[in-house]
Amino acid sequence: MCPVTGRSLPPVRNWPALDLHGTDFDPVLAELMREGPLTRIKLPNGGGWAWLVTRYDDVRAVTNDPRFSRKLVADHDVTRLAPHFIPVDGAVGFEDPPDHTRLRRSVAPAFTTRGVERLRDSAREMLDELVAGILADGPPADLTERLLGPFPLAVVCELMGVPASDRPKMHEWTNLILSSAQGVERSQRAKEDMCSSFADLLAQPKDNADEDSVLGLLGTAIAHGEITASEAVGLSLLIQIGGEAVTNNAGNMLYLLLTRPELMERLRAEPAARPRAVDELLRYIPHRSAVGLSRIALQDVEVAGTVIAEGEAVYVSYLSANRDPEVFADPESLILDRSPNPHVAFGYGPHYCVGAMLARLESELLVDAFCDRFPGLRLAVPPEEVPFRRGALIRGPEALPVTW
Repeated sequence: MCPVTGRSLPPVRNWPALDLHGTDFDPVLAELMREGPLTRIKLPNGGGWAWLVTRYDDVRAVTNDPRFSRKLVADHDVTRLAPHFIPVDGAVGFEDPPDHTRLRRSVAPAFTTRGVERLRDSAREMLDELVAGILADGPPADLTERLLGPFPLAVVCELMGVPASDRPKMHEWTNLILSSAQGVERSQRAKEDMCSSFADLLAQPKDNADEDSVLGLLGTAIAHGEITASEAVGLSLLIQIGGEAVTNNAGNMLYLLLTRPELMERLRAEPAARPRAVDELLRYIPHRSAVGLSRIALQDVEVAGTVIAEGEAVYVSYLSANRDPEVFADPESLILDRSPNPHVAFGYGPHYCVGAMLARLESELLVDAFCDRFPGLRLAVPPEEVPFRRGALIRGPEALPVTW
């Protein structure tokens, strides 16, 4: 019983940072889902406790409710998974409307259907070149190093307008920002270095060929007084980091397909089934550790029959929402032709992933390559020996040794 509000509160559950293998579902999250639609959690870093919302309908309601603020998170020491707090000025993930809307509008043309389709041919060419190099060298190969890392990096840098010479350091900084393995100070320094690099790139004059890139769009928005230079840097950092999430997501997809060869064989035999299969893989695979970004209640709000008081922090779990049996029949099974499949792997509401269409395009191209270009593709080591990232916010194989 809360002595201030008189509410009956559930116990606070500790949620440790787990280094899980493969595509295993987090056992702590599974237990929290069984406890009820609304529980209280304490993560390894930050202070206090936060509410956790796990049911599909409640997750969508909270993420689409303006009574919950992302911006206020910066003023609260919220319990969190990451040892460091990433937001910088212009970090659209920590803004509320109307500023959130203004910032997203500045880069929206790059992520429309037309903007993404503009990249399809060049993305396929970049992928074909990488695959050709792997096939020429012959097996075995580490697909994380040779394909799953370089391809999303090349695509997001093409989208951003980042010069080829700067791409290796962008990749290194992203890995450091998304991991605690080398310490908080190293992550913070990587974030500062990436911000400094984007500030320099934004200050450089653009030619007509760069106008449609994210940096070109941001440069125009700065010139028109629509956003500030520091906001443009923050947006650039967020999009660059998010763009490389495909490395881990696609790595998880391939690992799962290689450990369930009957699924891979079906996708080889039925190319038309692949887009729907990608959606089911996105729903099924737990792509991150624990939970992402919290929100702060701006007033008392009732969720699932419980009042979240003004000023309290709340997390939603898209992973648990994607396993809600009220929405997905037999949610623990991977059903490649599942339809409908209204998963929330890319989020929901105003903070729905701006790069969702691009990520889906890249994933589909990669699945096509796995199925069509590598006959007999299989793991070169036992599944339990495939190393997965440790201390990382986003889950995925550190290396994926294969042969064919």
